[in-house]
Amino acid sequence: MNITTIHNVYFIGIGGIGMSALARYFVANGKQVEGYDKTPTEITTSLQNLGVSIHFEDDFNNIPTSFLNTEHTLVVYTPAMPKEHSELNYFKSNGFQVLKRSAVLGEITRQTTCLAVAGTHGKTTTTSILGHLLNMCDVPVTAFLGGISENYNSNLIINGTEVTVVEADEFDRSFLTLSPDLACITSMDADHLDIYGDASELVKTFKDFSTRVKPNGKLFVKNGLPLKGITYGVEDDSDYSAKNVRIKEGSYVFDVQTPSGIFKDFEFNLPGRHNLSNAIIALAMAVEHGCPHNQLAKGLASYKGVKRRFSYQIKTEDFVYIDDYAHHPEEINAVHQAVREMYPGKKVLVVFQPHLYSRTRDFVDGFAESLSKFDELLLLDIYPARELPIEGVTSEWLLQKIENSNKKLIQKSELIEEIKKSDAPVVLTIGAGNIGEEVKFIKEAFSFAN
Repeated sequence: MNITTIHNVYFIGIGGIGMSALARYFVANGKQVEGYDKTPTEITTSLQNLGVSIHFEDDFNNIPTSFLNTEHTLVVYTPAMPKEHSELNYFKSNGFQVLKRSAVLGEITRQTTCLAVAGTHGKTTTTSILGHLLNMCDVPVTAFLGGISENYNSNLIINGTEVTVVEADEFDRSFLTLSPDLACITSMDADHLDIYGDASELVKTFKDFSTRVKPNGKLFVKNGLPLKGITYGVEDDSDYSAKNVRIKEGSYVFDVQTPSGIFKDFEFNLPGRHNLSNAIIALAMAVEHGCPHNQLAKGLASYKGVKRRFSYQIKTEDFVYIDDYAHHPEEINAVHQAVREMYPGKKVLVVFQPHLYSRTRDFVDGFAESLSKFDELLLLDIYPARELPIEGVTSEWLLQKIENSNKKLIQKSELIEEIKKSDAPVVLTIGAGNIGEEVKFIKEAFSFAN
């Protein structure tokens, strides 16, 4: 693929978080961009505001004639698209260059210094921290993010094209298209078993990814993972480690142990040891890239986070409302640790929407254990995303396994009224489905009340 000869880029599934970042990239590089998605969202609206034409009906007659030139049009699709999608099949059957998002990302990064972040948890936050740090250190970087950065209100950071920062996504083995100069692996917990079958195959694929690092490149791994590389961690004996960690006015203050010495007094505003770990690996990769200590410290202190990653929606003395993307038992455990550390002794209500029937089935006991740790639980129906129902796999089944006397299965239409019935001063909404669309309504209801 020669990007310079392409005039038009057509996206099938343009509203996806990774797809929309690529669309923004091509718009910024002067290409004509159009696309399809199933439903309008805030992301599709933001792309339309950039001049991108988007339609929401799967019909190849909606494709503009200017995009029907096979020589000058690239078609990008997400593997989440169903195989019977008529537009996708039209392009495939008529000689167009049709590539998965991951292949396009691999091609874009090939001619750059590529910094890739892999792992079943922490990719988006780590990538956004790293992209922000490099940008604040005046590195000519383009960073493709898997979430909307609070600092940039975008999932794309552009400050040049010599360096790229990308999420190395294990879904559908997409990250095997990358050949990074620097790469990290944050975690290898079982996930996407609908793709991999079992956890051992997932671990094998992460090991395959580790061999994709260029011969003179560097691999960073979370301390304890069964891989060789530069290690990182929190208050341990890693090559890069957070030391002397303390909380000051709701923020972490810590020192960074590096192979060349200790950097003092970094400040980081995101709660949770998992986020502190994400900050350490982002700092480690930035240091190895050559960024100076003083600028890194300023950059980290100015980092505001990613939307739907422990995002404070309301924060008063009497009431706190936090929204998070957590959709795996380990991610829920991390959110629980963070909220208990920040609000010790306070009653916490969690609202959870399970994501995927297969993930609920595969990790039902883990979900039950992690959700049982909260004081109150409101459970929504499973969000199916790309899946059809699985017999016996329901939110009611999950609810029965949760050891919490104050638990209830509800519909989304009941959500605000049910939250109002609680006297919990800390409320969390978590999940990777469309629960995120309810956040603004909950915020409005409780901002007014408070």
